[in-house]
Amino acid sequence: MKVTFALSACVWMLATCGAFAQAPAGASNEFQAGQPLGSVNEAGQFVKMTSNVKVYGSFRFAESCTYDPGRNLIVVMNAGVPQAQEPNDGYVSLLNPDGSVHTAKWIGATRDGLTLNHPLGSAIQNGVLYAADIDVVRTFYLATGKPGRAYPVEGATFLNGIAVTKEGTIFVSNTRPESRVYKITRDGVVTTFVEGEPLVSPNGVAIDQEGHVVVVNVGNNALLTFDPASARLIRTEHSAEGGNDGLVILPDGTKYVSSVRFGSISEIRPGQPVKVIAAGIPSAASMGYDSKQKQLIIPMNNNNAVAFVKLED
Repeated sequence: MKVTFALSACVWMLATCGAFAQAPAGASNEFQAGQPLGSVNEAGQFVKMTSNVKVYGSFRFAESCTYDPGRNLIVVMNAGVPQAQEPNDGYVSLLNPDGSVHTAKWIGATRDGLTLNHPLGSAIQNGVLYAADIDVVRTFYLATGKPGRAYPVEGATFLNGIAVTKEGTIFVSNTRPESRVYKITRDGVVTTFVEGEPLVSPNGVAIDQEGHVVVVNVGNNALLTFDPASARLIRTEHSAEGGNDGLVILPDGTKYVSSVRFGSISEIRPGQPVKVIAAGIPSAASMGYDSKQKQLIIPMNNNNAVAFVKLED
């Protein structure tokens, strides 16, 4: 099993040197999405970076990765600096499938019209990017990056993992101090889906092929499958290690779980014993699955990097 790492670069230094196209200060008060990497040449023209140059990095506490099949790009949520240091510092990067940077700050190129404080989990459904942001689920249009509807979650303290059904129903975990999973309808009606045991600091959330809601715990190694209508616990499985964060479910029912505390990736195939397919990945957080290149993309939190694990056919 081959594991490669897209290491962080000195992005802020690049920005200072003019590597990113920035709108002049005060030029617009409307939301603007960022542009792919490039620079302004001596003639004053913006030149897109040539394809023979590869840049790896652009992260600041990368928490979750989601694959956008329409553009064949990897969407990376960055929490930014701590809220106590600077509020509303979250941003979203776009990576090429090889880990090189496509757009360093796609959402977050400016703060005009944008609120994104500390995004953690993310999901893509029906052309919309969903992000768990402390006590609000925020949405963004994939075509433009422009903010869409926001769903405040009263009582939430630490929204984390998120999954969205094809119909637009949102399931989002609240990791601490209360262990909860919330359910949010397309109309914005928020209810508590599950609270307390068997949840033990719930984190990653996914929807399986039967439409069930699957949740992994940070507090132990349980994978919990719930009925989406009744919240009845249908099944309990276990990963190789606890302290889990990310959850990917493939069409054949195979589950992959990342342990943010212990750095392993567990593979759980139907009817087979659980096994570790990769290990030693620091702070292996909320991973995503690139279905075209058949690889897991694993953000590494404060390591400011993203790991890639190619899956065997």
